[in-house]
Amino acid sequence: MVKKTARKTAARTQPVDFESALKELETLVERMEEGEQPLETALKDFERGVELFRICQGALKDAEQKVQILLEKSGQAELADFDDDE
Repeated sequence: MVKKTARKTAARTQPVDFESALKELETLVERMEEGEQPLETALKDFERGVELFRICQGALKDAEQKVQILLEKSGQAELADFDDDE
């Protein structure tokens, strides 16, 4: 039984791409918002959600750094703030 738990944990902690992490995070949030989970399950989902949030945050930070490097190479030194009101 220990092996099954170890495999299950290992499968959940493997790195995932941004889109997969975001989709799983959205699913966890929806499930937790329903409020019908046992406390232990909700805590596990919360822990996984934090992990997924960090994966997403890291992927976004990496993408921003890559964009910054590309802009610097093209002669534009800084990113402009995004304004979606236009």
